Amino acid sequence: MITITNCNWAFQQNQSNSMEKDTGYVVLQVDDNTRMRAYTSVSSGKQPSRSILVFQEAFGVNGYMRSIADRFADLGFRAIAPELFHRGGDGLELPYTDFEKVRPHLQAVTTEGLEADIRAAYEWVVAQPGADPGQIACIGFCMGGRVSWIADSILPLKAAISFYGGGIAPGLISRAGDMHAPILMFWGGLDQHIPAEQTRSVASALDQAGKPHIHIEISYADHGFFNDEKPSFQPQAAAESWSLVQAFLDQKLGRP
Repeated sequence: MITITNCNWAFQQNQSNSMEKDTGYVVLQVDDNTRMRAYTSVSSGKQPSRSILVFQEAFGVNGYMRSIADRFADLGFRAIAPELFHRGGDGLELPYTDFEKVRPHLQAVTTEGLEADIRAAYEWVVAQPGADPGQIACIGFCMGGRVSWIADSILPLKAAISFYGGGIAPGLISRAGDMHAPILMFWGGLDQHIPAEQTRSVASALDQAGKPHIHIEISYADHGFFNDEKPSFQPQAAAESWSLVQAFLDQKLGRP
């Protein structure tokens, strides 16, 4: 595990630049006979070969998650952020300050349902003009970090990224041997939600399975450190991790 304890990298706010983008929603048919909305973003007039699945936090595909998809569009990706709470209603955006409103939606999520949603988003991406099946990655935050782990275990991805993905250990750790792509995992050293023994067990399971992985623990960062709309936001950690994300994707997928 790599631990970042201090660095003076410049912070860049979690916002996309001013490039023109085509954004909007598509409705996907899921294998369990449900329909799922997904936010999509791509630079205007482009048919990029690189694609990325963006998996939400437990608060829905809100403005923050849409901004993440937009940032990837600016990097030359076609980005899709599926609404993983769609079985509870379309367009759910839940408050950061009231977890009791989040809890029932989070508890209703099943691994089987997530797998169906992941496949629906992947199949949409593969069907887009110019998309290269060999240049597809995923990224997820919090709940979405766990979804990235699931996605890497069921899809032929080229790269996977997980930010502070809770719930991987112990319930999903047995999937370590099923990983298709190298996975980059970020953890906060101050995170009280994910015990250190869980992060170590995830790394150990990947080692035992012989799967390539990178684990970054940022000692001064808390859970949710990348989200600039939450009190736990840590600008230095966000800037450092964003630079590493871009380098990882360029190395695994190639530059556009």
